Amino acid sequence: MVHRRILAAAASAALALSLAACGDDDSGSGGTASGGGSTGSSTGGAQAEGKVGVILPDTESSARWETADRPLLAQAFEEAGIEYDIQNAEGDAQRMQTIADQMITGGVTVLAIVNLDSASGAQIQSTAQQQGVLTIDYDRLTLGGSAEYYVSFDNVEVGRLQGQGLQQCLGEGPKNIAYLNGSPDDNNATLFSQGAHEVLDAVQDYTVVAEQAVPGWDNQQAATIFEQMYTEAGGQIDGVLAANDGLGNAAISILARNQAAGEVPVTGQDATVEGLQNILAGNQCMTVYKPIAEEANALAELAIGLINGEEASGTEEVEDPEGGRQVPSVLLDPVAVFRDNVKDVVDDGFVTAADLCTGEFAADCTELGIQ
Repeated sequence: MVHRRILAAAASAALALSLAACGDDDSGSGGTASGGGSTGSSTGGAQAEGKVGVILPDTESSARWETADRPLLAQAFEEAGIEYDIQNAEGDAQRMQTIADQMITGGVTVLAIVNLDSASGAQIQSTAQQQGVLTIDYDRLTLGGSAEYYVSFDNVEVGRLQGQGLQQCLGEGPKNIAYLNGSPDDNNATLFSQGAHEVLDAVQDYTVVAEQAVPGWDNQQAATIFEQMYTEAGGQIDGVLAANDGLGNAAISILARNQAAGEVPVTGQDATVEGLQNILAGNQCMTVYKPIAEEANALAELAIGLINGEEASGTEEVEDPEGGRQVPSVLLDPVAVFRDNVKDVVDDGFVTAADLCTGEFAADCTELGIQ
């Protein structure tokens, strides 16, 4: 596999959008966090006449939602001069509905959600539509929903990169593979699995000895599930296709308990500090980095366009089979990360060397030129 270099300037250049409203984005003031939410408004300069609400899903499935998405979205909205409210549903669908109702009552004109499941997400979008509020699916497509746009990464490609990465780390010969898939009610998890199977099912020497979805992307459940897999397979698992870094770390914890960590390649996703450290330690084969600044900027640009009654150009279409419609979408490119290009994630500013290169990992960082 060819490892693509990550360009720090790609956050803006990679978006194939032309929204006239994005020209007026040169002023803003910082957001403040209170009760799990962030709010902000612009002072001075031109400002879009509208307000954007964003509801993030949880703080457990991945560190990215609070450490990356929240600050990046706040920055994007502030630079665009747009009023915003960002809150987190903490994994509770009823809480997400309540937050959405409060945001709608509070005057948001565009609402972006990362659904916890398609059914509750579709209900939120239906309520918003009835109140004249436009909606955007962020990161996860709401099946049967009514969002005007969908902003995400090419999630089938994420799975392909994971499959290709695991194949690269496993090498040739007969291998037993276990799949730790993401939550069954997350459409992205379905797409990740689709892409991974597309690659690995074509390798005749590979045998799938276990496969299970992890409800709610719960890492503790993932450890329990993988321990059962490992026991039932008599320890004969040669590789683990884990859908993200949290699930990968859960599998690694069980492998370590059985003195097999580092011997069994494990995949991941999100390029978390924990996942990257597992790669440096040799316990994780690879992860998938999704330049979230690009995703946040795409959401901000689309929100501004909707506020100003404009349409985005250069969008693709993604099928919503439950809703029987094609959803205009911005799909960004994920990047495979192995030990030899961990430095690119740091150079891109997604994680800091200070956070990554602690304790036992300092020597690895020095070896790889990470400062």
